[in-house]
Amino acid sequence: MILLAASFFQFLIAQFEQTTVLEWVAVITGFICIYLAAKENIWNWPVSIISVAAYGLLFFREAMYGDMTLQIYFLFTAFYGWYFWIRKKVETHRPITKMKTKAWALVMITIPILSLLLGWFMDNYTDSTVPYADGFCTSVSFVAQFLLTRKILENWLLWVFVNICYIPLFIYKHLNLSAVLYFVLIIIAFNGYLDWRKTYREQIN
Repeated sequence: MILLAASFFQFLIAQFEQTTVLEWVAVITGFICIYLAAKENIWNWPVSIISVAAYGLLFFREAMYGDMTLQIYFLFTAFYGWYFWIRKKVETHRPITKMKTKAWALVMITIPILSLLLGWFMDNYTDSTVPYADGFCTSVSFVAQFLLTRKILENWLLWVFVNICYIPLFIYKHLNLSAVLYFVLIIIAFNGYLDWRKTYREQIN
């Protein structure tokens, strides 16, 4: 058992030694910005700008073009979210909202359609080795990020789900440090949901 644990520890060290500086920057800033977002701290947006720039370059190198394109979207939503949160800071009505049934239905329709379109495009026009998995994770993240910028509570549920999906994808692409980060992000996203739900309930009482 001790030898097995030592071998696993050595394996982890070897994997982390192969991690590039670019991935370290992307992971560390990604961790910080998600933590700040869960705490409703407006500084999550400028930190996320650094993270998405690093991940955009990383995903391009790994031929994960859906997620690379997603980083461009994240960059624009970072600036939009920063502006929206600043504006909300001076408003007196509820800063956090919940989705209606119709909105949930729209989300459930949008994600599979967008996933298939992105997957088909990358499968036929790029050298991606994971076109449909990349397309699906990109689509869920796209929707979750939009909900986050609008401070909609359920964004965290989508982040929990897509972070779970990303872990095997990152392992397959040998982005082991990112896989570890996303495991931690599952916990952070779930805590973010609990924190925001508590705040939302306080708002409506």
